Amino acid sequence: MATIYESRYAYHPEDFKTYDTEKIRKEFLVENLMEEGNVRLVYSSIERYIVGGAVPTTEGLPLETIDPLKAAYFCERREVGIINVGGTGSIVVDGTEYKMNYKDALYIGKGSKDVVFKSNDATKPARFYFNSAPAHKEYPTKQVTMDDANVLHLGSLETSNERNINQLLINGVVETCQLQMGMTELKTGSVWNTMPPHQHDRRNEVYFYFEVPENQAICHFMGQPQETRHLWMKNEQAVISPEWSIHSAAGTSNYIFIWGMAGENLDYTDMDVIQPQELR
Repeated sequence: MATIYESRYAYHPEDFKTYDTEKIRKEFLVENLMEEGNVRLVYSSIERYIVGGAVPTTEGLPLETIDPLKAAYFCERREVGIINVGGTGSIVVDGTEYKMNYKDALYIGKGSKDVVFKSNDATKPARFYFNSAPAHKEYPTKQVTMDDANVLHLGSLETSNERNINQLLINGVVETCQLQMGMTELKTGSVWNTMPPHQHDRRNEVYFYFEVPENQAICHFMGQPQETRHLWMKNEQAVISPEWSIHSAAGTSNYIFIWGMAGENLDYTDMDVIQPQELR
């Protein structure tokens, strides 16, 4: 078992205009999050956000602190949101075990000292995707299932963007300091997510794509509305979107993605919508 992390830095939109494909992929794409037997992390200076994946097999995987945090334990000054995108498992938080089925979410509040990821079956391990942000207040750990989610139905098949937005770890469902997470599921025949796209200068956002069928791909769009760029992505990969960037995508098949964000406020509707005809 190992905890493997890398650090990434903030980016100015004027500099971003000069990035080629290799540079964009290096700075914003997270390719290898789900590695059996390990915890992998990317620590971004954008909102001090952490994107992570843990795939326990025969032994539990502890959520360990990393050097950039300068903390005695991971959640000393942080909150964590976790969604299971694999087999059944559990998460033990300070001795309390939370059984985690596929698509179950768990919020872990600031001050939780011991967090351990476990799988029920090493041959079909749980795959825990998680986000973390700095926290100023302790809120209780809470499990949220799809039955608990606030569901928004948006788009239509005619515009290829019919989808359900499952708000899981969000204000009104669970108390958090600034972290929000949810899961968007596209209907069969729809490929566009977050269309029309938007920006929110008050928050960053990270997308994690999964259930992308074999031999299919996602084309993720980012950048300022008048200066967009794209990234081709595979299953179980994430992309970091700065606050000045749009975040939208189309796939060669329908798929599911997890969105996570942190920043100035907890108002989900706080966004600046850009109409498709305005994009460049």
